[in-house]
Amino acid sequence: MLDTIETFISQFDGFITLYLLIPVLLFAGLYFSFKTRFVQFTNFREMFKLLTEGNKEKGGISSFQAFTISLASRVGTGNLAGVALAVAAGGPGAVFWMWLIALLGSASAFIESTLAQVYKVKDKESGAFKGGPAYYMQYALKNRNLGIAFAFLITVCYGFVFNAVQSDTISAAFHQSFDTNPLLIGIILVVLTAVIIFGGVKRIAKATNAIVPVMAISYILVVLYIILTNLSLIPNIFKIIFEGAFGIHQAAAGALGAAVTQGIKRGLFSNEAGMGSAPNAAAAATVSHPAKQGLIQALGVFTDTIVICSATAFMILISDTYTTSSNNGIQLTQEAMIKMIGPWGGTFISVCIFLFAFSSIIGNYYYGESNIKFISEKKKYLQLYRLLVLGMVIFGALASSSLVWNLADIFMVFMALLNLYAIIQLAPIAVKVLKNYTQQRAEGKDPVFKAKEVGLENETECWK
Repeated sequence: MLDTIETFISQFDGFITLYLLIPVLLFAGLYFSFKTRFVQFTNFREMFKLLTEGNKEKGGISSFQAFTISLASRVGTGNLAGVALAVAAGGPGAVFWMWLIALLGSASAFIESTLAQVYKVKDKESGAFKGGPAYYMQYALKNRNLGIAFAFLITVCYGFVFNAVQSDTISAAFHQSFDTNPLLIGIILVVLTAVIIFGGVKRIAKATNAIVPVMAISYILVVLYIILTNLSLIPNIFKIIFEGAFGIHQAAAGALGAAVTQGIKRGLFSNEAGMGSAPNAAAAATVSHPAKQGLIQALGVFTDTIVICSATAFMILISDTYTTSSNNGIQLTQEAMIKMIGPWGGTFISVCIFLFAFSSIIGNYYYGESNIKFISEKKKYLQLYRLLVLGMVIFGALASSSLVWNLADIFMVFMALLNLYAIIQLAPIAVKVLKNYTQQRAEGKDPVFKAKEVGLENETECWK
């Protein structure tokens, strides 16, 4: 019975990804790129400049902290396990499609995060800003029911299912390296998660602010060493990636479709562009202009996929373990690392995935908290949500990997489709905000947003 259910979930996941998610994602990325005149490329330098801006008001969190909260959720198992799954199932060509969906998705990330800033509100209890798709669905589309539907989806998807994926990956990595009991790993994760999530958003920001740079830099440095010491193989790596993405042999063997599907699906799981998750963190930032957070979140997509996912993919392809191993996911990444740097590589990956995935649990939890408050301000619902999050962390450590990954994919598709439906309609507003920003920059100003300048004086709470 359980096998039949898992098979159905897997087949349903494949169907909705191929016929719903991929066409809509590609259309949205192209549409937003043209509408913004390819903001992800023309404003690339501006993104790095904005990242260093601190708060100019008391309260709230800085642009950098909002960036790290969203990056905490983006940078996780998708970068280590997800990339390996994509290469194992779709071949090297999947890497190209991960790149493509990230470059196009950066424009989607700009639109959704700018809208989140425009329609953010102040939390009555903490005084901090909150917002996201549920809020712009209510205040811009005037549809609270749609907002509640999205709030429910993101709470289940991130707070529950995605966190199960994170704990599953940590459990698998530690079991392979240290033969640890999955239940023990689950209990440790629950204790650590509880300490942070009961501390509130400020503690979440501080924790991810410390963890994300350390874990990302250490991992990238080791993989960069592997790449540099095998530099002569890089031209051939690019060759097999592009051959896998467009090759006649791959198309004839039916592998081309797998490369496209796996690359786009795992790329979205990793960078989350257009899914409606990062806007929840973007809305919490204290900035003088909404476009600032839009640009910073677009940079987050680039950092996640083009930098960190590519590093993992290159290591796996250089090691060539994907052609001989029966493993996939985090175990394949561990095998590649062990082959390239020795036995300690497996332990290193276990530690890295613990840091990556644990920071994702923190970021994922925050997205659910923000949306629980949108549905109801009653504290009992928030407390119940926190307990259920802890329960799903345990579930993920013990459940079948294929089950939690397929469930994550399904909820990811529905969440992304609902968010993309909203931001396609609201894109003209984000474009107006971007034009306002670039005009002020051209005049040599540090842009300050006023809603009346783009005709939104009666629609926003925080920009009057």
